[in-house]
Amino acid sequence: MEDAYARSVSEVLEFFAVDPSKGLSDFQVAEHARLYGKNVLPQEQSTPFWKLVLKQFDDLLVKILIAAAIVSFLLALANGETGLSAFLEPSVILMILAANAAVGVITETNAEKALEELRAYQADVATVLRNGCFSILPATDLVPGDIVEVSVGCKIPADMRMIEMLSDQLRVDQAILTGESCSVEKELAITSVTNAVYQDKTNILFSGTVVVAGRARAVVVGVGSNTAMGSIRDSMMKTEDEVTPLKKKLDEFGTFLAKVIAGICVLVWVVNIGHFRDPAHGGFLQGAIHYFKIAVALAVAAIPEGLPAVVTTCLALGTKRMARLNAVVRSLPSVETLGCTTVICSDKTGTLTTNMMSVSKICVLDSVSHSPLAAEYNVSGTTYAPEGFIFDSTGVQLEIPAQFHCLLHIAMCSALCNESVIQYNPEKRGYEKIGESTEVALRVLAEKIGLPGFDSMPSALNMLSKHERASYCNHYWEDQFKKVSVLEFSRERKMMSVLCNRKQIDIMFSKGAPESILPKCTSVLCNDDGLTIPLTSNIRAELESKFHSFAGKETLRCLALALKRMPTGQQALSLDDENDLTFIGLVGMLDPPREEVKNAIVSCMTAGIRVIVVTGDNKITAESLCRKIGAFDHLDDFVGLSYTASEFEELSAMQKTLALQRMTLFTRVEPSHKRILVEALQHQNEVVAMTGDGVNDAPALKKADIGIAMGSGTAVAKSAADMVLADDNFATIVAAIAEGRAIYNNTKQFIRYMISSNIGEVVCIFVAALLGIPDTLVPVQLLWVNLVTDGLPATAIGFNKQDSDVMKAKPRKVNEAFVTGWLFFRYLVIGVYVGIATVAGFVWWFVYSDNGPKLPYTELMNFDSCTTRETNYPCSVFSDRHPSTVAMTVLVVVEMFNALNNLSENQSLFVIPPWSNLWLVGSIVLTMLLHVLILYVQPLSVLFSVTPLTWTEWTVVFYLSFPVIIIDEILKFFSRNSSGMRLNYRFRRVDLLPKREVRDK
Repeated sequence: MEDAYARSVSEVLEFFAVDPSKGLSDFQVAEHARLYGKNVLPQEQSTPFWKLVLKQFDDLLVKILIAAAIVSFLLALANGETGLSAFLEPSVILMILAANAAVGVITETNAEKALEELRAYQADVATVLRNGCFSILPATDLVPGDIVEVSVGCKIPADMRMIEMLSDQLRVDQAILTGESCSVEKELAITSVTNAVYQDKTNILFSGTVVVAGRARAVVVGVGSNTAMGSIRDSMMKTEDEVTPLKKKLDEFGTFLAKVIAGICVLVWVVNIGHFRDPAHGGFLQGAIHYFKIAVALAVAAIPEGLPAVVTTCLALGTKRMARLNAVVRSLPSVETLGCTTVICSDKTGTLTTNMMSVSKICVLDSVSHSPLAAEYNVSGTTYAPEGFIFDSTGVQLEIPAQFHCLLHIAMCSALCNESVIQYNPEKRGYEKIGESTEVALRVLAEKIGLPGFDSMPSALNMLSKHERASYCNHYWEDQFKKVSVLEFSRERKMMSVLCNRKQIDIMFSKGAPESILPKCTSVLCNDDGLTIPLTSNIRAELESKFHSFAGKETLRCLALALKRMPTGQQALSLDDENDLTFIGLVGMLDPPREEVKNAIVSCMTAGIRVIVVTGDNKITAESLCRKIGAFDHLDDFVGLSYTASEFEELSAMQKTLALQRMTLFTRVEPSHKRILVEALQHQNEVVAMTGDGVNDAPALKKADIGIAMGSGTAVAKSAADMVLADDNFATIVAAIAEGRAIYNNTKQFIRYMISSNIGEVVCIFVAALLGIPDTLVPVQLLWVNLVTDGLPATAIGFNKQDSDVMKAKPRKVNEAFVTGWLFFRYLVIGVYVGIATVAGFVWWFVYSDNGPKLPYTELMNFDSCTTRETNYPCSVFSDRHPSTVAMTVLVVVEMFNALNNLSENQSLFVIPPWSNLWLVGSIVLTMLLHVLILYVQPLSVLFSVTPLTWTEWTVVFYLSFPVIIIDEILKFFSRNSSGMRLNYRFRRVDLLPKREVRDK
């Protein structure tokens, strides 16, 4: 029943044909179960494991690699190769791809746990009226129309419409659903609000929420998927995972690379058509196959096989650093997404605030002898821990607050007129509450005021264990006073009273809404001397003025405290006793903002990141909080910046677009609104981070580009999020964003390094084919270079240090290219040199080396006709492993020097020396050791078709490799100076165009 909140009790009961005194019959239960289904959240069909595995291979570069592996294997078999040589290259490629697929599958299977953990918020049992009898049944057996009784501590088993109040009031904590910081009072009356949100439906008890006060009966109106929890689950199921900016860039890069590879491969094959008939190949078909093998080798050379592994490693290193900052990353790509975040949609309750109601202000009558009459005290401490101090209006800390008469009596009243419990949980290392947040706040205040009697009280309390300290002062007052009678809180009176007895003296303590307590007071307690004086109109006016200041301007939740001396021996309280009270004081409480949030908001503004506060609380309270945390410091008013969900929905499409560009506060929202907000911002090309801790935040956390859950939040929120803040600190997000930006910069550097290295390999093969000389490198050698010699330094580049001004720059555009025009030109120049140097090393051995045959260059170009003519050298010289070993070593060493070039994009090696990144130096040393290993250790040298080099050959390798440093230093010089910058600007001007398109939208 969708509109039960707008129907009267009799209409709802009539709809389900149920008698509230008897409940459903067995026949009706069976019929309703058939019509409406069971009260369980249905399990989602999980993706089959084989589909998850196949999904990991749905990438263009991966498909090209698989095709290259298969073709390589088939060609090896066609040439009669068997054993290790035929299987080596395809096996290595497939092993790499399998490792990457395994990481992907593990990530995907973790992602869907959030849906399962929603079940934890379903109640286990319910007290149900059926066939005229109450019985306790499993909550899963409930059907719409069932009459259910709920009381304090009950978890609501289904969505239910209130039908009967069995106590003065019923209050429910529905923070996990709506994010409201206080419990909500439920009633029987019809809700007549149009477009009602969860907060407006005050006659509905929502599944998964908890009763904190009172007792009532309700009729079930929604079960399973048709509950508030069910709608959250459906919303999470509909949410598709967004592709991260880095993944988009890698995909674009892969598509571009695939086209280039295909073009070059075809070009190499076509260029050599004239050589197909060369006698050395043994026929046209064999010649075509030979050059097809070269094209395949070219594909293997051009694809950076190690790229996925290096990206994963770099992100993993980032997550390790972020874990030290208390940011636990659940999804690796989200590390980088943080770097381009433009908007943070932050949940208010529990994220910007502590979600622990605390007394922050106290007002008492100081003395009638001087003005002003009322004294104001500030209270520090923002959690349930009994830690904090009382300060007077001048900011001076009170050493022993309990020495002041009004404060002492406030502590007594707070401890005795109270039904809540506070205790220390050693497992969570924190203080926990049972009961109403406002009552717990009063308990904590009593602890902060302390006890009278001896000067060492504050330090003596600090010597207690945390378990003893939690309620030490409260227990003291409960031991001193014996509770005789209680008048429970009611909506009509808006107050609660308790009769206590101590040493033959009977006192009634009362607490309640100031507008209810003050009119009942005829006297007031003075703080200075403890005298009780009549409550004159002047004193009343000043106290009321303080109350309006607390409740209005400062948006504090206020309670007034009072007492009354009662006749000795009285055993019960009546409503008439709640008159002629003595006013003690006024306390103002709030869900306080976290102390570190203000600086974090300022850091976000500096970094060009907008913060939008999203909450289920009312508009005035949220606006006050935004003032406190600095979100509105630079603004005069809230017009166009603060919207309730209803106000926003009433706007036209154009007005919504404009509102989203300025919005700072979004109030009275329910889960669907948060998700809609994220989607709308994403349509405006914003990269959205959403923070939250409740079940209500889960759909939006999943939809956002990066979902950030609080460590103390619900399991559902943490499972739906990409990152969890272990310390619940909003400020940690700022540190994590800085880390994300640094990771992106390092990722960009090693991708550029791999591009230039792979361009070198492609140029090497292309030039060799163009010149008609023998194959410079065999495929297995290329694979070794791509995986080991490229992979290790590229990973070490991920350790480059974070720039000092990383959080002063605006967020980068999502569509910003990895490599701009000028940079591509730079790396093309480097790549061409790498390729030419590799070919030069190969040719040098044949033409100039003392250990080589010293052939004329023309003989080298006509190597394929060697067997058909007479020569003064054996044709077996072209099968010697020395030339390809020299070429491969040149390629390895030149790439080591090129890795040093990538310590910085534009800074010289004289400014940022190699030892600034010792990991890179170490990786270069390790790579060279591995290379020496395959040259000089027998089984490996045979496997990779290499042979040991002489000292002379190593010298030539160095001479051919080192110039890459000089070339890049020259290019960096141009980048730093005007001509390079002009070229860079010319290539980047196209980046300005999307801005206008976005603005025109």
